[in-house]
Amino acid sequence: MKITVIAVGRIKERFLRDAAAEYEKRLGRYCSLKIIQVEDERTPDRAGTALDEAVRAKEAERILRHVRADAYVAALDMRGREFTSEEFAEQIGQLATQGTSHIQFVIGGSLGLHEEVRKKADLTVSFSKMTFPHQLMRVILLEQIYRAYRILNGEPYHK
Repeated sequence: MKITVIAVGRIKERFLRDAAAEYEKRLGRYCSLKIIQVEDERTPDRAGTALDEAVRAKEAERILRHVRADAYVAALDMRGREFTSEEFAEQIGQLATQGTSHIQFVIGGSLGLHEEVRKKADLTVSFSKMTFPHQLMRVILLEQIYRAYRILNGEPYHK
């Protein structure tokens, strides 16, 4: 299966880049993984609703350029469906069984995703009701994809 992560912004902290690289390496034996980073928009503090919406819209344009019509799109959003790790693995497994060959996961910027991106998604996924930095979210997502493949293959992984 091909998995693409479309993420707004670059990971700035070395420790997060190292963690993401480790999971990218581990996932190499289970799937074809591609990370697409799109530029994030600078947002002044207390910018206001209109400017926040304009930032999300610009980031959405950049994201949507990479969303493929033939891929299953899962957008990460706090309002999405929460899964256990086992349920997340089952979701990936079911998609593969149904003939899905490409899953695209979308991670928005610091202000979240624009409605246009959510509309394009086949599924919205929430990893928690808490807010996480989008750079850390990339590491969490990669870890959960890795965990899902370990579960699907009946391989041990810490709980």
